Amino acid sequence: MGVAIRTATGNDRDAVVRLLDAAFQDDPVSGWVFPGEEYRRATHHRLMAAFTDLVLADGRVDVTEDGSACALWLSVPAGAHDEEEDGEGGFARLRQDVDPANERVELIGRLTAGIHPSDRPHEYLWMIGVDPAHQGRGLGSALIGHVLDRCDREGRHAYLEASSARSRVLYERLGFEAAGGPLRLPDGPLMWPMWREPEV
Repeated sequence: MGVAIRTATGNDRDAVVRLLDAAFQDDPVSGWVFPGEEYRRATHHRLMAAFTDLVLADGRVDVTEDGSACALWLSVPAGAHDEEEDGEGGFARLRQDVDPANERVELIGRLTAGIHPSDRPHEYLWMIGVDPAHQGRGLGSALIGHVLDRCDREGRHAYLEASSARSRVLYERLGFEAAGGPLRLPDGPLMWPMWREPEV
């Protein structure tokens, strides 16, 4: 299936935030961070906006030409992410910006940073979102494959955390494998760290 993909710019920011907000409303991890449907609908978009801003500034956001799907990627050098997570502001500032009374906004960042591999450079798939009305059409696979093809050409590794059993199956089909045991969020769902070696 041919899917037209382009790199997002600042002009796409609001559309990407809306897309991620819609795509992750029913995600188990989003439900844990923002428990309760009404609370999640009122607050979740702020976290998606913070993530989008960070990746637009320091990484790359790929979008399908029709705007129905997007993927947020960061290039992570070996050993680089450890010090920035607890640097000035860090996750505590994210919590203050997004939802100051919600400690889980900060905790999810600290927990995922704690399992993030730091020994080798890699492409980090931070998030991928597909409009609920367009899910199941291969858009997610096309977006991820777009970067994985480059990883294979350049001999580069890739990493992500799967936030649901369903997404984990998709990532396994694309060559990702478990990178250690799952992360169990306190009184919450599992997340699966996954690593992909480049295919030669």
